[in-house]
Amino acid sequence: MQTKKNFFGTLVIGLLALGQTLWAQLPDPGFTIDNRTAIVITDPQNDFLSENGVAWGLVGPSVTQNGTIENIATLFELATKHEMPVLISPHMVNDHDHQWEFAGAMLTFAKQVNLMKKGKSTEAGVALGTHGADIFTGYHKYLKNDNVFVTSPHKVFGPESNDLILQLRKRQIDKVILAGMLSNLCTESHLRELVEQGFEVAVVKDATAAAILPDMDGYKIAQANFTLIANHVFTTEELKAAFLKL
Repeated sequence: MQTKKNFFGTLVIGLLALGQTLWAQLPDPGFTIDNRTAIVITDPQNDFLSENGVAWGLVGPSVTQNGTIENIATLFELATKHEMPVLISPHMVNDHDHQWEFAGAMLTFAKQVNLMKKGKSTEAGVALGTHGADIFTGYHKYLKNDNVFVTSPHKVFGPESNDLILQLRKRQIDKVILAGMLSNLCTESHLRELVEQGFEVAVVKDATAAAILPDMDGYKIAQANFTLIANHVFTTEELKAAFLKL
């Protein structure tokens, strides 16, 4: 019996070591910024980034730890300086969306707390207001720039239900620098769909954040998948250095 336990213990240790070795050997395809590149930011809205937002209690620690608010602002600044398009893909919930008959855990929670609920000031779309679905107040000044666009809202997690990909294609953009909220939900869902649609995608990992729960760290989950799926994963400082080479 002891010999069998030793065998299985050795086997587990060997498999773990092999997994770590394979992970360390993952290739980094790289990402070159050029004139066919745009920045896409998912859900940079009050409910996620404002201390008064309904989801702040879940995501606030991750936002604060990553410096997410400041890092997203840096992306806006870099794009303005280099005249690069920025497309914001927002989430928004209308009254009629609450008539859906079924939903997963996150969408059920969103309904319960009125996450990304459209207010009276946003009847024509995401606006410069203070409602949960409005763009984070600290980014209002960037929305006045000619290089910043707000797409139609997505309804679940990915861009399949909005016009993000159409807007990118019509601008002959095939490379995306991706950031925003939440890392393991909308940001990762956008990453997966953009890759499926034939885009090269880099993620700025500290310009994102996620809910950190007692038994689940959404941010760590997302980072693993970013590494596996994206062409490259930047920090904000690394991205700044890449822009200096343009």
